[in-house]
Amino acid sequence: MKTVSENRSFGGTQGVYTHASTATGTDMTFAIFMPEEAAFGPVPVLWYLSGLTCTHANAMDKAGAQQWAAEQGIALIFPDTSPRGEGVPDDEAYDLGQGAGFYIDATQAPWDQHFKMWTYVAEELPALVAENFALDMDRQSITGHSMGGHGALTMAMALPDRFRSVSAFAPICNPTKSDWGRKQFSAYWGDEENWGPHDATLLMQGGGFNGPMLIDTGTDDQFGDLLGTEAFAAAFAAKRQEGAIRLQKGYDHSYFFVSTFMEDHVAFHAEALYA
Repeated sequence: MKTVSENRSFGGTQGVYTHASTATGTDMTFAIFMPEEAAFGPVPVLWYLSGLTCTHANAMDKAGAQQWAAEQGIALIFPDTSPRGEGVPDDEAYDLGQGAGFYIDATQAPWDQHFKMWTYVAEELPALVAENFALDMDRQSITGHSMGGHGALTMAMALPDRFRSVSAFAPICNPTKSDWGRKQFSAYWGDEENWGPHDATLLMQGGGFNGPMLIDTGTDDQFGDLLGTEAFAAAFAAKRQEGAIRLQKGYDHSYFFVSTFMEDHVAFHAEALYA
């Protein structure tokens, strides 16, 4: 692991690091904010998964999460959204290829060699950060925005007992019925019969999540018809899932929306992480 940068932030340290990934076969970059309390012992962890076109840097720079994480004594981890570099396939469209890994493991060429983002985020990166930082991996929660909200919801439900709480900002929550999902799943997995259970609505209809859940989506979200909020809300209610789905009047899909409600989300996770 190599250090790209480390900066003092709200009493803690915001770092950016690179490492050679076995999962993706590429160098990967991630960011981690360590609060001041980490100098005295392991701290709980909040993962933030970013959306389409993003890198580790978007949320690190725009979400305003460090201030609230510092107040709660929580570490923040910001992975990248896909493999990158020479020899990594890409597409002219913004919603496929680099920046659009969808937090799944591709099985179809040309994507199958490098696009293993489920394995990377769920297995490889947690092992790496646990070895190199003062983190309490028994206290983890997860959040994300848009495609990252999809990743947060699916990982929380598909990895039982790993996360104490899950939240999302404008998540893609019914991708098997949306152009933000069907297009990518077809490319990465091929025929629909090969698609994995990486759909938050289907997972909610199944086992759901054994913990609190918080979702915020703007009423003026310009991509609202791609998110599947209504289908997920129906499954959420039918399951009698603990938590809340909030429709925030006048807000869109941008980081202005995310940063507005970030304090709420960090406090929500802190309550679960320190319970």
